[in-house]
Amino acid sequence: MSKAKGRSIWWRIHAWAGLKLSLLLAAILATGTFATISTELDWLATPAMRVAPASTPHASWGQLAMSAQSALPESTIRSIVAPPNSRFAAEAWVEQPDGELMRIWLNPYNARVQGIGPWTNIQVMLCEIHRRLLLPNFIGIRLVSAFSLLLTVLVVTGLVSYRRFWRGFFRWPKRRRGNNRQLLGDVHRLLGLWSLWFVALIAMTGFWYLIESLGADAPAASYTGKAVAQMQGFSQLDAQVAAAKAHNPLLEIREIRLPGRAGAPVAIMGQADAILVRDRANTVWIDPASNRVLDSIRGEDLSVHQRISEMADPLHFGTWGGLSTKLLWFCFGLMLTGLSVAGIIVSSLRLHREACAGRQDSSSGLGRVWLQGMGPWAYPALALLTFVGVLVIGYLVGLAPSAAIEW
Repeated sequence: MSKAKGRSIWWRIHAWAGLKLSLLLAAILATGTFATISTELDWLATPAMRVAPASTPHASWGQLAMSAQSALPESTIRSIVAPPNSRFAAEAWVEQPDGELMRIWLNPYNARVQGIGPWTNIQVMLCEIHRRLLLPNFIGIRLVSAFSLLLTVLVVTGLVSYRRFWRGFFRWPKRRRGNNRQLLGDVHRLLGLWSLWFVALIAMTGFWYLIESLGADAPAASYTGKAVAQMQGFSQLDAQVAAAKAHNPLLEIREIRLPGRAGAPVAIMGQADAILVRDRANTVWIDPASNRVLDSIRGEDLSVHQRISEMADPLHFGTWGGLSTKLLWFCFGLMLTGLSVAGIIVSSLRLHREACAGRQDSSSGLGRVWLQGMGPWAYPALALLTFVGVLVIGYLVGLAPSAAIEW
């Protein structure tokens, strides 16, 4: 009886935490799931991003830069980004004289401009909603990251309250006549067990983001040397790329960041030996005047603190293995979102049954019962999601400014 009572307490904690914060949790999980394939969604929605694979060599970085500059002569090119695979266009990120950020899509084989568009796209929108619910960074990032603690509580309480949970991995849900709640409960438990590793991974990386937001973020590798001469055009960009490749032959260049201020060098970054790191973990800084290597950093030379920080994004969004791992993360993200929704419905059905047993008005729909079950927690969640929805509509119709980018 003591063990059963203990499991009942754990279950009540699980049900309470999952229901009261269900609205925001489901929204964060859903946006994070689609954020993993947001680049591919943009590719589907933007014809200018698509190219036909070719056997010819790629255009040089210098050709891409000059072509982008000719498309918007008054703009300042901030970054040139390589295509993620053979069917994608390369991108140039440029800043207009009024400060507006734009994207220029370039055919990677012949450097021709395929289109020009705004900075804000599906990827930016999904990532910013998932990352901070479009709130100011110091509030939004901490709020969203704190849900990693909720995920941890839900995992622990769910396992403790599920007796002999290890037997449930192959216990397929059974249809019971007139008992949808029990069927959905079985689905909820099955999804929870098979997504355990994924929930743990998302919770750990989310908790790391919370630690970083509280001031324990690792210092990003940056150039700290003396100022260099200002870059003049792109005629020497290919020579600068060659110098970076000579310095680090294993470097697969994914992005070139051009000087954003006077005295800054050219930053050439990408992937090399180190696994599970962002592109910036392998950077070579080049003097734009002399084409000389000023400094460099390699992923394998980072401190433990920096390496953990660089691993967080590839693990959280599944980008470390290309499209295959992104699709895997997307599938498990759908599973995790479905787990949350199934839990919401199970809780609503339980509340509805209790209302009927208590001879209360049983005519309310499940949505109303769910919101009533959330109690006062429903109001700030609805207000916040309404605020996010208004901002999204504003972005779509061009009423809100483009999202900022950190160079």
